[in-house]
Amino acid sequence: MKIAALTARLLLGLIFVVFGLNGFLHFIPGPLPPGLAGQFVNAMMQSHYDLFVSAAQVVGGALLFVPRFAPLGLVILGPVLANILAFHIFLLPGQSAVAIVAALLWCVAALRHLSYFRYLVLCGPATAAR
Repeated sequence: MKIAALTARLLLGLIFVVFGLNGFLHFIPGPLPPGLAGQFVNAMMQSHYDLFVSAAQVVGGALLFVPRFAPLGLVILGPVLANILAFHIFLLPGQSAVAIVAALLWCVAALRHLSYFRYLVLCGPATAAR
């Protein structure tokens, strides 16, 4: 399980660093998706909100490469990944394979650091003592 978590963490970091840098450098060409998905992406680009999301992806992905900061990277990428999943499930249902793979990688990597997430869910160590 240790090797699987390490592999998942590094792959997830690579995915988010590459796609996050693409938000700034635009080295992966592609047209806007059709319909509501295209309108959503267009609104994000016009408001420059996509730059904030891309920065979160790059920072979170880079933190996954450093074992000490991997839990922080997972916390940063969790909401971003939830939004990516929602976008692909509701607006582009036929193209959700990469999002599902990234979510599975996140789950495998998060299982390794489950003790860190306990404090987020239980509101600290005092709750566990009750």
